[in-house]
Amino acid sequence: MSGLEGAKTMVLREYMARMDGQDPEKALELLEPGFRFLIALPSGERTGNSKADFAAYIAGRQAVDRVHEIVRSSVDQDLETVYGFVVDGGTTTGAFLSAAVISPSGLMARYQSFFTPAFHLVDRP
Repeated sequence: MSGLEGAKTMVLREYMARMDGQDPEKALELLEPGFRFLIALPSGERTGNSKADFAAYIAGRQAVDRVHEIVRSSVDQDLETVYGFVVDGGTTTGAFLSAAVISPSGLMARYQSFFTPAFHLVDRP
């Protein structure tokens, strides 16, 4: 049982906080072994079918001063969604829409994220 169960914290919010932190590998603690993902960026899609695939994705990312500012979120049964803005070094570089399926054990089983610098679904506060 994860430390997040019983709390009101969304797993997806915690995942993003860890990815934005000094040690993004801590995000791996929130993933099921068979974690599947798709991350769609302007430069192309990144996909994988395991926690190990995601660890390789993290290892290949360049260190940046990046924050995911979540402005909207929802939970419907085992599906969590968030919408927000990516801020790199204090400058907004685009918007993202992400969703995760949460397993019965409280870990992310699947993750899908779309980032675009060209369109904002909602205005940035």
